[in-house]
Amino acid sequence: MSLPEFSNSQQLQKILISEINSSPQKRITFARYMNLVLYHQQYGYYSSGIVSIGSKGDFFTSSSLGKDFGELLAVQFEQMWQNLACPNPFFLVEMGAGNGELAQDILNFIQNEGSKDFIAALRYIIIERSPALIKLQQELLTPYEQIKLSWQTWSDLAPNTIEGCFFSNELVDALPVHLVTKNHNTLQEIYLDLQDNQLTETVAAISTKKLAQYFELIGIDLADAQYPPNYRTEVNLEALNWLEQVAAKLKRGYVLTIDYGYSADKYYRPARSQGTLQCHYQHRRHYNPYVNLGYQDITAHINFTALERHGELYDLRTIGFTQQGLFLMALGLGDRLNQLSDGKHNLAEIFKRRDALHQLIDPTGLGGFGVLIQGKNLTKQEQELQGLNTPSMF
Repeated sequence: MSLPEFSNSQQLQKILISEINSSPQKRITFARYMNLVLYHQQYGYYSSGIVSIGSKGDFFTSSSLGKDFGELLAVQFEQMWQNLACPNPFFLVEMGAGNGELAQDILNFIQNEGSKDFIAALRYIIIERSPALIKLQQELLTPYEQIKLSWQTWSDLAPNTIEGCFFSNELVDALPVHLVTKNHNTLQEIYLDLQDNQLTETVAAISTKKLAQYFELIGIDLADAQYPPNYRTEVNLEALNWLEQVAAKLKRGYVLTIDYGYSADKYYRPARSQGTLQCHYQHRRHYNPYVNLGYQDITAHINFTALERHGELYDLRTIGFTQQGLFLMALGLGDRLNQLSDGKHNLAEIFKRRDALHQLIDPTGLGGFGVLIQGKNLTKQEQELQGLNTPSMF
């Protein structure tokens, strides 16, 4: 596997080679590899300042298409506050805020359209591990006169203290995953070692029993005859660790996760024999994670069943699971489309805005993303949310 002549790539190559050589078994898991190339403090894709989101970047998110996505989420958040009997303070914790555009859209809408009591109660917290992205966010999110905004770490949040909502948009898909395979009818893991000083995949026994326990949790047996030999897929143990951390901090309220993914039976279909791992580089999607090191995004789809079942072990109950398009329509996106015919917009503006709104609900694109809402210590009435007032199509 050749590495490009990019400066960060060269540095990451040296770090990877050193770590593999110092490992007792002279190999590392793919999860460790993915963690280094994405999150290394100096050279990782998300940490170095290389990451770019939007039309000139490596990938789009829903917030790249305009203010509507964030504004509709703000509508949901105020309803969550009302459902909880209007606590003061009410915490909104955004995990992985990217370039800050989503936070900006949410906060602008709340400051301009939210009730005075909601604004007074709101405490908006951003948890971001990338120093470069924190700087970008702070430059964009100038101080709000009425809303209390802060950047904190997980250790800053005391256990069982947050009353409100933890939320993320396209965060979990970028958490490091283990690669596993069916080899001689047993579950084994794909590692990286060195051959002639080049990264090479190798297969050996799983690195942790948690990988086997993961498949027990979701009720999938890769040893079953329906799965072909050398069937290859991913396991996101880090997503389970992340959810445990969220549950530990949440005293009462909601966890909103928006991302692309599947239920377990669809994720681990026998026909999906190469998994879901993909890379994004300058708006080009490809499937080689061993090029453009430090300069490309690496992601894998979410297994929502794993989040649901693991959450139940930590008192997070599933409130609803639906598609983004249905979720946003229930929050009023259809009304926004209708308003474009009110005669107050020029033709170019109408076409541009209509295209953006349709992209948000397109079931073959962003509209097909999964929306999972989980709750902790909620009554039945507190679980009734406007965004889930349409049946799930999953």
